[in-house]
Amino acid sequence: MELPIIIQGGMGVGVSSWRLAAAVSAAGQLGVVSGVALDASLARRLQLGDEDGTLRQALAAFPVPELAQRVLDRYYVPGGIPAGRPFRPAPLLSMRPRRHANELAVVANFVEVHLAKQGHDGVIGINYLEKIQLATPAAVYGAILAGVDYILMGAGLPSEIPSLIDALSSHQPVRLPVTVDGGQSGETYTVSFDPPDLAGDLPPLPRPRFLAIVSAASLVSYLARSPRTRPDGFVLEGATAGGHSARPRGRMVLDDNGEPVYGERDRLDLAKVAASGAPFWVAGGQADPRRLATAQAAGATGIQVGTAFALCRESGINPRLRHQVLQQAIGGQLAVRNDPAASPTGFPFKIAQLDGTAAEESVYRSRTRRCDLGYLRTPYLRPSGRIGFRCMAEPVDDYIRKGGAAEDTTGSRCLCNGLMATIGLGQRRGGGEVEPPLVTLGQDIRVLTELHQRFGDDYTARDVLRYLTAVDGHQTDAGEPAGAG
Repeated sequence: MELPIIIQGGMGVGVSSWRLAAAVSAAGQLGVVSGVALDASLARRLQLGDEDGTLRQALAAFPVPELAQRVLDRYYVPGGIPAGRPFRPAPLLSMRPRRHANELAVVANFVEVHLAKQGHDGVIGINYLEKIQLATPAAVYGAILAGVDYILMGAGLPSEIPSLIDALSSHQPVRLPVTVDGGQSGETYTVSFDPPDLAGDLPPLPRPRFLAIVSAASLVSYLARSPRTRPDGFVLEGATAGGHSARPRGRMVLDDNGEPVYGERDRLDLAKVAASGAPFWVAGGQADPRRLATAQAAGATGIQVGTAFALCRESGINPRLRHQVLQQAIGGQLAVRNDPAASPTGFPFKIAQLDGTAAEESVYRSRTRRCDLGYLRTPYLRPSGRIGFRCMAEPVDDYIRKGGAAEDTTGSRCLCNGLMATIGLGQRRGGGEVEPPLVTLGQDIRVLTELHQRFGDDYTARDVLRYLTAVDGHQTDAGEPAGAG
């Protein structure tokens, strides 16, 4: 398999949709779908009626028809639920997932990857967060069933994922270690998943390549030390990249705007990474053909780009919101803040400062705190010895009752509900309450002005690739369909 030059970032919840990934892949590069919360998003889209039948067509391709039918029976509403009616919830993640929860997760990941692979012969990847460990086994299995070509994972150290992929590609049962706050020394906590119990006897599947998203050369060395932990490549992500970013090394220092200060210790050492011999891509503020050339000159295979694709026509962001963001960006009115407190994970998180979204202080404070999607909940050990779950963005009293510190809740946004609202799938609440959206972008947004000037207000994923692969005004073949020329 020829390695891609451009990797399209796996952004947000549904921002990197199957339509976006398919468009990038059809142009010869690596299109990536976001694997976060696909179970909830599939459940909600089915409840909206699946007007064009796309989801039901993908469900019909699932290799275990009766399993897909159970998901359809549970969530599909012909014609869609009435306006204002709340969505039926997807099951919360747990240490011992119910069978239905696993079935929904497997089917949802299959559907997204299957749809992304239609209509072209390119490669498709899926992006997960290491932090969301409880969702990983079932989600990865669903993607593998659909023939995913690459799996990418960041927001943590994915040392267990290569062996997990090996096992799931052969339909073997797995046990993935789970981090539990306050867990007893020497005790291992795991979430189990049994493919044969869920899907029966299926033939072995091609093993997808695994790319680890890391923030330092030392982590490359750590993961590459053993065949058990070694990925097939790395994405080196700088601090300006959208979504979650690594904390600065050493003591956390904030600037006058309340953002983390990154120093020399946080600089990406590309020479050291190149010396490892592994293929790698550079991410974070790389959306420029000159930076692509610089990265390749340093030994990189190419670059990963997110923000430029996040606001293209095929993006999953609600179109009205997408145009609002783009207009503010090209007008010089958009700021993206690296908020150290916004994410319940404890990692800094990039938030576009937009009126009417959860980034606005008045909107944040007026929203009722709740944790009803729960992807970023943290497992913790109760005094009884049983495992509970808490989230910095849940009601403060609940968090304190569960042993959390009140100061941890200050400024914490509900990313799960906010990101679902960004793609038009926000929960409908009683009394007319509407979940406010939350938009994450990279902090280097200059590319948006360049793309607008070249291609207009409604530029496409292929336009982004044309721009990124232009050299001295001429087009390279990286922005052309696979096999072109």
